[in-house]
Amino acid sequence: MEFPNIYQDEPESSNNQARRPQQPQEQQEGAGRGKIEIKRIENTTNRQVTFCKRRNGLLKKAYELSVLCDAEVALIVFSSRGRLYEYANNSVRSTIDRYKKTCADTSNVGSVSEANTQFYQQEASKLRREIKALQNSNRNIVGEGLGSLTFKELKNLEGKLEKAITKIRSRKNETLFAEIELMQKREIELQHANMYLRAKISENERVQQHMSLMPGGGSSHSHHQYHQQSMAPDSEPAYNHDARNFLPVNLLQPDHHDDHYSSQDQTVPLQLV
Repeated sequence: MEFPNIYQDEPESSNNQARRPQQPQEQQEGAGRGKIEIKRIENTTNRQVTFCKRRNGLLKKAYELSVLCDAEVALIVFSSRGRLYEYANNSVRSTIDRYKKTCADTSNVGSVSEANTQFYQQEASKLRREIKALQNSNRNIVGEGLGSLTFKELKNLEGKLEKAITKIRSRKNETLFAEIELMQKREIELQHANMYLRAKISENERVQQHMSLMPGGGSSHSHHQYHQQSMAPDSEPAYNHDARNFLPVNLLQPDHHDDHYSSQDQTVPLQLV
């Protein structure tokens, strides 16, 4: 599709050419091959003729654009006398409504985006100020940057530090007392364990002394069995009525070979406990 060249005159009818005033020869030669200067036509008749020709060409191009490109086209033209000329492949009103809606949506999107940008900028500035204030406060706590503070600000800083020191000392004492209490409990547990071990050692020594008083030092089996019984404080003492746990009484007396055999019937068993 070819678009009209606005710098080139369209062909006119013979009647229009007759009614059109003749331009000076110098202007025709200077224009060259139908080119005219783009400015308001002062002659009323020529202006009206040009308007009609250009209007018809514009309407034709709008129609061709809507058909060839499947575009929604609406054309509104008002002449210098206020006369309306329009063209639309659908409806001029519907096209205008669509145009207004599109402009409103675009405006809303732009306004929302602009509002969001402004909000984030304000928040960023606020956060930067807070960060700077915290940095200055931290520097003041460690004794830096005090030259710019007034007497009142220094007094407030001193009060804050004293309160902080009081809280720190209180927490330190609580932690220390808790550790001392834990160590005392641990000490009591160790003392109980020590007493228990001492009792077991004493009991083991008594068992060994008792076994050493037996003839021959006692059998290893009896010693092991008695040791197991003594190491079980919560259980009932179990007595094993074994013949090896009974000793004749006369064995504790001086050895008389002849009397031993003669008094076998009078032997009284002695049970070890």
